[in-house]
Amino acid sequence: MSHTVIVGLSGGVDSSVAALLLQREGASVAGLFMQNWEDDGEGPCRADADRKDAVAVAAHLGLRLHARNFSAEYRSQVFAHFLAEYARGRTPNPDVLCNREIKFRTFLDEARALGAERIATGHYARVERAGGRWRLLRAVDEAKDQSYFLHAIGQEALAATLFPLGDLRKEQVRALAREAGLPTHAKKDSTGICFIGERDFRAFLGRYLPARPGPMETPGGEIVGEHAGVFYFTLGQRGGLGIGGRHGAADAPWYVVGKDIARNALIVAQGNANHWLQSRRLAASGLTWIDGSPPARRFRCHAMTRYRQPGQPCSVEIGEETCTVHFDAPQRAVAPGQSVVFYDGKACLGGGVIECSDAPLGGWMETPMTEGSAHA
Repeated sequence: MSHTVIVGLSGGVDSSVAALLLQREGASVAGLFMQNWEDDGEGPCRADADRKDAVAVAAHLGLRLHARNFSAEYRSQVFAHFLAEYARGRTPNPDVLCNREIKFRTFLDEARALGAERIATGHYARVERAGGRWRLLRAVDEAKDQSYFLHAIGQEALAATLFPLGDLRKEQVRALAREAGLPTHAKKDSTGICFIGERDFRAFLGRYLPARPGPMETPGGEIVGEHAGVFYFTLGQRGGLGIGGRHGAADAPWYVVGKDIARNALIVAQGNANHWLQSRRLAASGLTWIDGSPPARRFRCHAMTRYRQPGQPCSVEIGEETCTVHFDAPQRAVAPGQSVVFYDGKACLGGGVIECSDAPLGGWMETPMTEGSAHA
């Protein structure tokens, strides 16, 4: 391997080992640190610490390190959408949009401007070429597989991307980092949404979406409490409701089962497996396909409605700009705004954004399906 590769060095152990492996394979490697968020000073920001770690890794490996600030692009292309979705009472997934718009578009463009032929990241996923097309595959380490978050990137990006960690397990990555003496070998993995970090999610969101208290009630209309804002909660959530024992009620935990945005009401019910959270169908929009188009107008596959969920067998029917997914078994807490991602074995086919489900409060009739050609 002799071509120039620019690795997205985040300051974490995964991207550090990605650079290490490419260097060992003989690639001409450089690094690029992306700053995607600038805090306003009201909370911790990991960017400075991460940058220092990226600099230390680059120095250790003898790599040239570039740095670019993509925070303006991130705010306009990812964060604005994040806030708009929460204001609608939905639960967005910013990582999917960040990958599509920033890491595999803005970063790729910048790397090419710097003379790179390819980019690489520390994502746990695999890419292979078959039949003249590029396929996105699950990582060998299924517990770390990140193809769910990568389903919206297309052929152009896949053709220019390397995932050096796709065939490794996390413990192997840690061992390689330790053996090579990388400064990040013992660094804790980052979790949660990148721009929120370790701080309280509700407090962060409240800076942009002021609290609007309202009733917390059962599906039958009985008021059982008050919420600070429906956008602070997601379907299936148990924690943070503050509902104690109630006279005459069963001794079972309460869960969010719906949101009435018009009335600013949060709907709750008792029991983890209550029927208010169960659905067999969902409708999705904003469809993207790894191959550029779906495999057929109607096809069988497995689908995930949340990260790390086992693939669920289902049938998919493609409409003009939407699709309907029929699951073989009931699914719990299908949340509008989240992604549904389709798989054929290890291959990721693509996915879309969940609009509604046929759960009792899932708003199924609000999004009628239309027939027509698939939207790629």
